[in-house]
Amino acid sequence: MTRMPGTPRTARTPRTARTPRTARTARTAARPVLVVVAHGSRDPRHAATVRALLRRVRALRPGLRVEAGFLDFNTPAVPRVLERLEAEGVRDVVALPLLLTRAFHAKSDIPAVLHEARARLPRLAVRQADVLGPSALLTEALERRLYEAGLGPGDKGSTGVVLASAGSSDPEAIAVIAHVAREWRRTGWCAVRPAFASASLPRTEDAVRELRAEGVRRVAVAPYVIAPGRLPDRIARGARESGADVLADVLGPAPELARLIVRRYEAAMAAGEVAVLTA
Repeated sequence: MTRMPGTPRTARTPRTARTPRTARTARTAARPVLVVVAHGSRDPRHAATVRALLRRVRALRPGLRVEAGFLDFNTPAVPRVLERLEAEGVRDVVALPLLLTRAFHAKSDIPAVLHEARARLPRLAVRQADVLGPSALLTEALERRLYEAGLGPGDKGSTGVVLASAGSSDPEAIAVIAHVAREWRRTGWCAVRPAFASASLPRTEDAVRELRAEGVRRVAVAPYVIAPGRLPDRIARGARESGADVLADVLGPAPELARLIVRRYEAAMAAGEVAVLTA
């Protein structure tokens, strides 16, 4: 129909596509935010490595919002991250400890921080995901780092590996490291020995020397740690001082680690209400 001159135009009903804020809110509400809880360190390499790892996680799940929070030394602190999310209207969060074993931080520190935040932020539901280890994906990441350092699959039978972790006073955590070493040995390495940078024995250099004394021709040190810092530096120093043939890098932003983080997030989601923390 032709509009007569001077006739006002009929108002058009706004289309849904013109309300991006509503669409974004709906998408956010549909999937809980992943908050990766890292220990933190005075060493700037630590936070940089954590953020590089999370960039890889975001690339794996483009629709998933991923945030980093730190227990100490670095910012943002975990409570500040949760406060900001709650203020933005987020109502569901999965907090994932960036830890390889269930030691003190996973059993005490992180639950305490999350419970305290939950008490102050009653509109925010928080689920704590499981720690990363043990997992076959972690041993795949360890092997990746050894191969990047110069070894190959054909070297397994003649190479002994020192699985060097940060160390813990928690017997459960120490038992897990020993279990990982035993299971990894079964994949074909000449030997795999656990070692610790603190709290427990043997130290990295002692484990290297023990393998030498047993006649192992080639010895490699594989740091079972996620990010650089004081204890990983101690592991590297022990490897050099004892004459290890190969020193691998820390796990860092290995693709296997990113996949494992997504897997732990999805497991926490599947657990549903069982994993929700309450004040």
